[in-house]
Amino acid sequence: MGLYPHIEPYDHGMLDVGDGNHVYWETCGNPHGKPALVLHGGPGSRASPGLRRFFDPAAYRTVLLDQRGAGRSTPSAADHATDMSVNTTAHLMADLERLRAHLGIERWLVWGVSWGSVLGLRYAQTHPGAVTELVLTGVATGSNPEVALLTRGLGKIFPEAFERLLGELPADERDGNLAAACNRLLESPDPEVRERAARAWTDWETAIIPAPPGSVARFQDPVFRRGFARTVTHYWGNDHFLGEGNDEGVVLRDAHLLKGIPGTLVQGSLDLGNLLGIVWRLQHAWPDAELTVVDEAGHDAGAVGDDVLVAATDRYARTEA
Repeated sequence: MGLYPHIEPYDHGMLDVGDGNHVYWETCGNPHGKPALVLHGGPGSRASPGLRRFFDPAAYRTVLLDQRGAGRSTPSAADHATDMSVNTTAHLMADLERLRAHLGIERWLVWGVSWGSVLGLRYAQTHPGAVTELVLTGVATGSNPEVALLTRGLGKIFPEAFERLLGELPADERDGNLAAACNRLLESPDPEVRERAARAWTDWETAIIPAPPGSVARFQDPVFRRGFARTVTHYWGNDHFLGEGNDEGVVLRDAHLLKGIPGTLVQGSLDLGNLLGIVWRLQHAWPDAELTVVDEAGHDAGAVGDDVLVAATDRYARTEA
């Protein structure tokens, strides 16, 4: 099956979402097609052109955006002067609603990868009337146990890389929330401290999440590296801004709110986040979702996963928006 051919947006713009922020958005495919919203990962990555290819351009009006502080949105999280207190999960969901209203869309399919799956799930739980279906891959729910696993927990599996990360953190902060400790360095007034912390964090992410060839090259860009590391650690160090109860998992706790929303979950069997069984627990708590586990694939489910994702969007294209 494969992905659809590369296409270019037919429209794009910068949406004023308040707090001095302007969010980049673009629309691709058929202006009269079924609306679909694409949520990138990170948090702090960007909407790459490849994400347009999961949708039939004749059937979908596909909307992509760079979330607050990321990619082409302004101000950039890479700029030390950017106020991160107005970059939270609640702010991002409000931005989605502003964008939906701006584009005159009543309901849309929501497609998310990694952090985008967390944001998509919480958005659907709090705005169920706006979501027709969910298609998620590299699934996560943003719970504190997931953060603990992806930092201290995987330190036992990648001890050398973990020692390098710890070595960049103050000695008296190595026993606490490592993302929060790294974020404090990324907020330092000293640019050299910020640069070392950004490098340390992205080196750790590179070690624990095997990625497709070329995708790690983005970390060689110092601007992307600073913005990405600052945003990820901002969210991971603050319970993903999901509120009280995130030690147990707010998204999993509220899975019943997804009732009636069809879902497709695609997960690599070797994705280390699976060590907590999150995606299985989510699917069992959300009977309207189907789970496909791709053998011998990691956080990126690879070509087989791409085929499942495209098959899902093709199938949902035939349902009412």
